[in-house]
Amino acid sequence: MSEPLLALLAATLARPPSESERRRARFHLLDWFACVAGARTSEAGALGASISSRGWERATYLGNVLEMDDVHRTSLLHPGPVVWPAALSLSTADMAQRLDAAVRGYEAMIAIGAAFDSHHYAHWHPTATMGVFGASAAFGSLLGFAPIEYANALGNAGSVAGGLWHMRHDDVLTKQWHVFHAVRTGRDAALHVHYGATGPQGLLEGPQGLFAAMTKEPGELASNGPREENAWLIDTVSFKPFAACRHAHPAIDAALELRRSGQLEPPFTVETFRDALTFCDRPDPANELEAKFSLQHAVAVIADGRDAEPEDFTREAIAALADLRAQVSVAEGADFTARYPAHFGARVNGFELVDTLGDPERPVSEERIVAKMHSLARWGGLPESEAQRAVRLALEGDDAAEIDAMLEDWIR
Repeated sequence: MSEPLLALLAATLARPPSESERRRARFHLLDWFACVAGARTSEAGALGASISSRGWERATYLGNVLEMDDVHRTSLLHPGPVVWPAALSLSTADMAQRLDAAVRGYEAMIAIGAAFDSHHYAHWHPTATMGVFGASAAFGSLLGFAPIEYANALGNAGSVAGGLWHMRHDDVLTKQWHVFHAVRTGRDAALHVHYGATGPQGLLEGPQGLFAAMTKEPGELASNGPREENAWLIDTVSFKPFAACRHAHPAIDAALELRRSGQLEPPFTVETFRDALTFCDRPDPANELEAKFSLQHAVAVIADGRDAEPEDFTREAIAALADLRAQVSVAEGADFTARYPAHFGARVNGFELVDTLGDPERPVSEERIVAKMHSLARWGGLPESEAQRAVRLALEGDDAAEIDAMLEDWIR
């Protein structure tokens, strides 16, 4: 009889992360800080400030508001907004323990998420359904879990996984609630196992498990190379340089390349993968959220000389770009759909990009992530000194308590 999938994953989670992965985690921490800082003055920020006295818990409502959170392509989810609150949620943990917790949280969330198919993605919000695994693994790491404890906690967390996409049809805060719910549920699952709870280790592949309930053709858990090389999946995560849905990024990136060469002229034709049309074919966005999920608006932003910053998706920008948006047509490119989700690509006015800025194949620099921190801090109303503080704490600092204090200062 084969070993349950969660038991196999639990054994990989018990490995010690290397300094390379801890360094990579620091960049993702800074990226999450930037997203939190930029969302401080949003409606979700006000809600987050009211729910708890703890900075990490308040921040759970902010990490995905601007649509600039990190993303894993093949599992189609955003690990940072879920994993970092959980990894920072034990006040007695030092910086090294928190970084290791994040590496393990990314690993669990991505490894399991990659096994879920297009049927799942059509109905379920993967950051929510898989987020409970990431939060559980991260908090279990802080508690010093052995493999059996990881397996039990992941089984219990997954037994209540959920989060439907229907909220995309309304201008609501459900997406932010999904992140909060995933963090709290995964964290509680680990805490209860710490005190003696047991869980179903066959929860994924069992006859009444998640694969049976949420997929039609489940795949295999993701792996980043031979385990003897100590490879971790956090190295395969993409950063998002633009303030829009990730499905719109290839079109934005291609339009930017055309603009730099002086060749971005109307009318604009966009060809991209099918899911980009499913989520982002929206010629007449009515609000900020819809603008972030509009291919037409995204290309109009670049054609207008803008750089896809948060201010380019406001109601004012929506009104200003109506004429340009009307000149954008979108269609599926079968070649892009065939390569998706391993590659997010698009063709704008005949110019093609297979991979997008921020992907491992086209990585962003440390300077770009630092610049993102400064830009979003300004957007969120923070002084330059706070952006510098975040950069120092994320990339160089070892004072975990100062991180806690910073988050509490930001979200009041």
